Amino acid sequence: MGGPRPASITLSARQHSALEHLGRCQTASVRLARRVGVLLALADDPCLERAAQGQGLTRVSVRLWRDRWLEASGRLLAAEAEASDPDLLALIESALDDAPRPGGPATFTPEQIVGIVAVACEPPEKSGRPISHWSARELADEAKKRRIVSDISPRTVSRFLKTGGATAAQEPLLAQRQPA
Repeated sequence: MGGPRPASITLSARQHSALEHLGRCQTASVRLARRVGVLLALADDPCLERAAQGQGLTRVSVRLWRDRWLEASGRLLAAEAEASDPDLLALIESALDDAPRPGGPATFTPEQIVGIVAVACEPPEKSGRPISHWSARELADEAKKRRIVSDISPRTVSRFLKTGGATAAQEPLLAQRQPA
């Protein structure tokens, strides 16, 4: 069948060796090992279809990683001359790493979330609150009062407590004895 020749990747001996090392490394993620397999397959045969079948992927995935490698190959060749083997491995891993995901940065740090959950685990009387158990509004107010966060909505506090698997303590004791 005719058509344009597929873009091929050329690996230097050092790059090939580094990729083989990453592919054999037991601590490498499955994603990284799969991407290394794609590149090594394409280095032997530029056919996307055969590489995709050999790796159990789609042609779109194989094309993506081929194009990402081609995009990074200039940087890798330039760095290869002066980089040590661990540095080259790190550069290759970063070239094969996932692209940044869309969305803004997290508004609250894990420490702030843990602080809010810790307040929820305390009895409200300890904070001088005239209530028997925490509500999301009371927790949000207490978190602001203690300067855990500068501002937070009751809805966000409620989300933290629901997603973390924790709930606001209904009684002063968290660990309660189960009836026998």
